[in-house]
Amino acid sequence: MKFEIHIFNDTTCKPIPRARMQRVIENVLRGEKISEARVSVVVVDDAKIHAMNKEFLQHDYPTDIITFPLEDEDIDGEMYISIDTARQQAAEYGVSLTNELARLAAHGTLHLVGYDDASTEERTNMSRLEDKYMA
Repeated sequence: MKFEIHIFNDTTCKPIPRARMQRVIENVLRGEKISEARVSVVVVDDAKIHAMNKEFLQHDYPTDIITFPLEDEDIDGEMYISIDTARQQAAEYGVSLTNELARLAAHGTLHLVGYDDASTEERTNMSRLEDKYMA
């Protein structure tokens, strides 16, 4: 298995749990039987993800994560995670920021390997898989 995973912090929040996020991404890739992947994660603030959400998805609000597959055949993609929204969700769910960032990394990786969350059933399935790969 050949995984190339890069995690960048484009915020003033230091440190971010790079090792935990990388481990969860690898768990998803291994569990989904992916043998090669290139994944970049960029942690940004709400202002940056809001601008990206508006530009690329025509949604005029911040979101927790945006995932961009870069190739059709290979698992090659970028994820942008909002530290601000992750912090709010961690408080709302009663979990640590580290846990929420890891969950979002799992969520984005599941999108990259082909899962969707448009329906209630798909969201439930993705949530179950996030829990599985974070364990």
